[in-house]
Amino acid sequence: MENTAQTGQKRRGRPPRGAKELLATAPELPIEQPNVIDRGSMRPNMREDDPRAAAARRAAEIRSNYQVADEGVDEFKLPPAPPGWTYEWKTKSVMGQEQSSHITELYRQGWEEVPTNRHPEEMPLSGNYPVIERKGMVLMQRPTVIVEEARAAQLSKAKNQVRVKETQLSSAPEGQFERNHRDVRPQIKKGFEPIPVPKE
Repeated sequence: MENTAQTGQKRRGRPPRGAKELLATAPELPIEQPNVIDRGSMRPNMREDDPRAAAARRAAEIRSNYQVADEGVDEFKLPPAPPGWTYEWKTKSVMGQEQSSHITELYRQGWEEVPTNRHPEEMPLSGNYPVIERKGMVLMQRPTVIVEEARAAQLSKAKNQVRVKETQLSSAPEGQFERNHRDVRPQIKKGFEPIPVPKE
């Protein structure tokens, strides 16, 4: 008769004597639980990932920033500047050639580029754009008090140039009569007219 331990077959019939006592005294081994996979986290959230809902949200964002083409779009509309500062578009390049001397003069006058992180909506989200540029122009800033002082100086200079020309027209060369008579006095008219812009 072959030994069942060697053959690996299960012995039929009643268990041998003393098997029950042996099982009662044997320590209980912990039962290993099968690995449970959380399937809920793998399931997509239909409400958040719904393409129709995403399209509706994106359409609302576009409408808030979109202008009808017939109305025209101001590409150089200035974003709101912080209190105490003034924004202006300045020429940076012409026909792809950077105007280094002009930029250096702007720096000397106190102008500096506006960082993109202050107005991120003005530049593409992808890419490295430290300053705000558009079609050869760069957005620059300067303290408002300096801007107002510069404008006042320019206005005073322009008025002084007009007075000098008026004096030249009213004065007569040496040896001639004065031009203060109403018939010979120059008629100077002042006005503002738009400068014609050549068409491309």
